Amino acid sequence: MKTIAPDIQQWSFFSTEKQLDFNGLVLTVNDHCILVDPPTMEAADRTTVLKGRTVDYILLTNRDHVRETEVCRRDFKAKVYAPEADAPLMEIPIDKTYRDGELLPGGLWAIHLQDMKSPGESALFFDRGKGYLILGDSLIGKPPGRLNLLPADKFADVAKARESLKRLLKYNFETVLVGDGASILTGGREAVRQAIEG
Repeated sequence: MKTIAPDIQQWSFFSTEKQLDFNGLVLTVNDHCILVDPPTMEAADRTTVLKGRTVDYILLTNRDHVRETEVCRRDFKAKVYAPEADAPLMEIPIDKTYRDGELLPGGLWAIHLQDMKSPGESALFFDRGKGYLILGDSLIGKPPGRLNLLPADKFADVAKARESLKRLLKYNFETVLVGDGASILTGGREAVRQAIEG
């Protein structure tokens, strides 16, 4: 478990198939403990979470980041939130869906991104003194230190996907926490801009 900020921790599971880390987040904000896109959790990481506050919610950014949600729901008795457009495509029950612009538990804002790999792809933004942007599959941290789109064959129209990502630049953030690859802890907004420009 890696500490990003006093109330943000990240754990990772290396995917040999994709050759990059799958990341999950533990957020302890506004009296809530929230998991985001939980991948496989090693025993030490699970113990760390269990020793902290009770997990209230699991937030998913897209249909492909269900990952270990069912295990975490069972272990932590948490409620699962997912994007409205992706929820019907998931093979697990969803407790609540969310839409673009909705304020989620912990003070996270949902940002729906159109023309991505999945119809409900969403980013999450929250401001804890400095802004944090949480991304699912809209951009990945590969190679480390940079953000990139997934391969072109994952999109119906890459140009439309890039255009949709521009709305992220309306938010004031320094750190980008990615679901896949290496997160960007400083200079995140500029890294997003460079990824959009290609």
